[in-house]
Amino acid sequence: MPELTMPKHIELDHNMIEVKKLHKSFGSLHILKGIDLAVHKGETVVIIGPSGSGKSTLLRCMNYLERPEQGYVAIEGEYYEDPEGYGGRKRASESHIARMRSMVGMVFQRFNLFPNKTALGHVMAAQVTVKKVPKEEARKRAEYYLGKVGLAEKLHAYPSQLSGGQQQRVAIARALAMEPKVMLFDEATSALDPELVGEVLAVIKELAAEEKTMVLVTHEMKFARDVGDRIIFMDHGVVVEEGPPEVIFNNPSHQRTRAFLDNYFNSH
Repeated sequence: MPELTMPKHIELDHNMIEVKKLHKSFGSLHILKGIDLAVHKGETVVIIGPSGSGKSTLLRCMNYLERPEQGYVAIEGEYYEDPEGYGGRKRASESHIARMRSMVGMVFQRFNLFPNKTALGHVMAAQVTVKKVPKEEARKRAEYYLGKVGLAEKLHAYPSQLSGGQQQRVAIARALAMEPKVMLFDEATSALDPELVGEVLAVIKELAAEEKTMVLVTHEMKFARDVGDRIIFMDHGVVVEEGPPEVIFNNPSHQRTRAFLDNYFNSH
């Protein structure tokens, strides 16, 4: 008999992330066209869609690596840039934006590891320099999170001594060690060889089971179906539809969503 699991507790009245009427352009290219999105505390939201649909740009706006021209992003009710009357905004200080960013952990496609730092050094560094955590506490926290992602035996290994999957798990541990309120994953497995994808997805799946608030962009549809509490399908800079995985994958309401999923599953 399969093991019974309790459903996740998601605080539907508690928006951890709010995105309002978000627009982002690069030159004449209008990437995001008025995105509205809320992510609840403890929820795992997976964003899917074709390349160029604005998924990664939306994720980067959530931690202000990209500043939108219009619209707002709030983390746990606090804006990066406060509204200043209708149609305006008050530009925030860099220190405020840095503090807001510290609430959001992000894992990128590339691992962004320095060749001269060990796994332990990578996970300690931001804690010490950004959050001013004492070194001994940072070391203990780094050891804990490296153990959590299955790298307890690799504390003193350098990137050249680690596989791609292990390097990406160091990057996940580095983000987790900052103890953010939200985790963002931007195609965290796309740079990995196929045989290494599973070990990274297993870590993300474990975090989802622990009710960490997460937003993931992925091209792994089977994984999206397994891990997501809610699926968002984007195309041409807009949210086409959203809903529970069983609805989006089994009975999507929009023809564009159906065509995208049919194409994916017919080619995999």
